[in-house]
Amino acid sequence: MPQTAIDTAHLSRQTGGDHALERELLTLFAQQCARHLRTIHGSADTQARLDAAHSLKGAARAVGAWQVAEAAERIEQSLAAPDQRGTEAAMDALALAAAEARAVICRSDCAA
Repeated sequence: MPQTAIDTAHLSRQTGGDHALERELLTLFAQQCARHLRTIHGSADTQARLDAAHSLKGAARAVGAWQVAEAAERIEQSLAAPDQRGTEAAMDALALAAAEARAVICRSDCAA
């Protein structure tokens, strides 16, 4: 079964099936993605980048954006490692996963 950018069954369980709450949470998540990605990609402060990746991971797990959560976790691991060669690849994976999730959110908002 192909993995979707947002696990709508998980999100529905989290919200008790409240579709308005689901839309609100997804909108907030899309905003968090943009904010945290700016920090992860643009900050010179490693701790700020780690904090942003950790926050994004938690937010992604809450709404069922598993690919975003996994990519954010890889960012955390690569930033914490002494050899950060994997960070760029992890950042690319996170940007792609976040873009896919945000596209799903945009499509669902437009269809509502």
